[in-house]
Amino acid sequence: MTTLRSSLLKLSVAGLALCALAACSRKGEIDETGGILAVRSACPTAAIPAMTGDITLFNPASSRDAAAIDVVAAVANLRSTCSETGDQFYTEATFDVQARRSDASGPREVVLPYFSTVVRGGNAVIAKRVGEVRLTFAPGEYRATASAKASSYVDRASATLPAEIQSRITNKRKAGDADAALDPMAAPDVRAALQRTSFELLVGFNLTQDQLRYNATR
Repeated sequence: MTTLRSSLLKLSVAGLALCALAACSRKGEIDETGGILAVRSACPTAAIPAMTGDITLFNPASSRDAAAIDVVAAVANLRSTCSETGDQFYTEATFDVQARRSDASGPREVVLPYFSTVVRGGNAVIAKRVGEVRLTFAPGEYRATASAKASSYVDRASATLPAEIQSRITNKRKAGDADAALDPMAAPDVRAALQRTSFELLVGFNLTQDQLRYNATR
């Protein structure tokens, strides 16, 4: 888990409209002072942690020689949808697992484990589930693809910035104002609030320590 946490991606800002520089305009517009409005969702962002997006099986299992590679698989086409109704945000992520085997002499079925983890603030794991994806290779076929999905629930209150913090971030400032040159995002309490309300749904292969080490050192 330490390796997983150290490889997490930076989380997206939850539940607010952020204004670049000092001023705000309507969504997608550049206002007269040069500020650009970017809207971030409070829904968890779906992502694949580094070193967990692919898996290599060997035959024999103890070998790490290239000639012993049996099956290689990777997570691809990760997509997510989010429902923001009610007191919870429901995120569902779908993805494909694309695999290739080295011996296509007959039919074969390969079952690979994957995890889905909800992470808060970049390093706090608040939920984890393990599932399986089943790949079926037809006789004579080297490649196989299967689909899988993962989901998460996050309380709306936990993912929403306090009104005072939102106001400080989106407050319109003009050149010449005392705070015009101050970046509210740099304030320690604002950064802490952003981190506290940021969530991600992380998906990857549920690797053994040996498999994780192989991905990190190959």
